Amino acid sequence: MTQIAPSPEQVVAQRYRDPAPVEPAQWNPVLRVLHEHRSVRRYLPDPISDQTLRLLISAAQSAPTSSNLQAWSVIAVRDPERKARLAALAGDQEHIRQAPVLLVWTADLARLRGLAAERDAPLEGADYLESSYVAFLDAALAAQNALVAAESLGLGTVYIGAIRNHPEQVAAELALPPGVFAVVGLVVGTPDPSEGARVKPRLPQDAVLHAEAYDADAQSAHIAEYETRIAEFYSEQRLEHSWTERVLARLASAAALKGRDRLRDQLAAQGFPLR
Repeated sequence: MTQIAPSPEQVVAQRYRDPAPVEPAQWNPVLRVLHEHRSVRRYLPDPISDQTLRLLISAAQSAPTSSNLQAWSVIAVRDPERKARLAALAGDQEHIRQAPVLLVWTADLARLRGLAAERDAPLEGADYLESSYVAFLDAALAAQNALVAAESLGLGTVYIGAIRNHPEQVAAELALPPGVFAVVGLVVGTPDPSEGARVKPRLPQDAVLHAEAYDADAQSAHIAEYETRIAEFYSEQRLEHSWTERVLARLASAAALKGRDRLRDQLAAQGFPLR
């Protein structure tokens, strides 16, 4: 039996678990892909072809980049043994092993440093926090473009922030030179339909959209409303605790960062002075 695709108002409503859906003013296939994003943590063994991978990278390179610096690179990891080692470093997440490819997005100032060295040109500006910030932002924008491209092809994805748990070991595993730092991983593959990955509801727009100036006082009621809606999702996923409890626990201590409390030192050691 052919499944009927959800209507635009249903797609937007599921992003918020809104009981009163409203038809969006405009709609197109790109908006549907964006709104239907979900994290996939179970994959089929189907490979990702070189042609598909190159298409994802061309989509990534179509993302905005500050001053056209293009201060990022990506490592495609397909080797099962290397993926297993990276999975162990990234919280032992099984989907890293399952999926056919792990894309490790990096902030890359080494390329620009190499150009300066070839020309004996100064590059003092690369030592400042601003330049590192630009490189991380460039990598994130590129990764998100690749994610959307992958999902538009029916593939599943999930980000791996835990790639930053052990940056020194990840750098060694991937042979990252000074000036290159692993920002985030992105698992890509064919979703296992048995997982039943669901769209996770987000905060109401009125909690994140401010008119003209930031308004902290208006948020409390919207967060309370959100707690009710996401509680249903957590119950379906058999997850404990409220959203507030979960996010506060995530930031409660240095230990809760699971190794990422040392990022400043690790960035400096990897060639990011952060002046």
